Amino acid sequence: MTIAEVSKKYDISQDTLRYYERIGLIPVVNRTANGNRDYTEESCKWIELAKCMRSAGVPIEALIEYCALTQQGDSTIKARKELLLEERRKLSEKMEDMQQTLDRLNYKIGRYEKAEVTGILSWE
Repeated sequence: MTIAEVSKKYDISQDTLRYYERIGLIPVVNRTANGNRDYTEESCKWIELAKCMRSAGVPIEALIEYCALTQQGDSTIKARKELLLEERRKLSEKMEDMQQTLDRLNYKIGRYEKAEVTGILSWE
């Protein structure tokens, strides 16, 4: 796939794709004879992973480290697992914080809905 096709498929700018490759967030992409990037199914899997993890807030540095470890082979399996476990722990904490915020917002909205009916909004 060309960079334009991948950009469209994953809704990621071509500049972002080049940046991800340059910083090691995705492995180096093969090139055609005329020097254009030629994304394979393997390349696309890395892009999907990067997009998913970035949307969840996983830091670029952690993903770069994961990519580098993966390229080093099976001797890094334990290190990769540890990295993913740590990122999962952080994500779980964020989700708990977000749930608390959502609960608070729902509480406040409920109070305003009640106030709209009764005309009374007491101090929280």
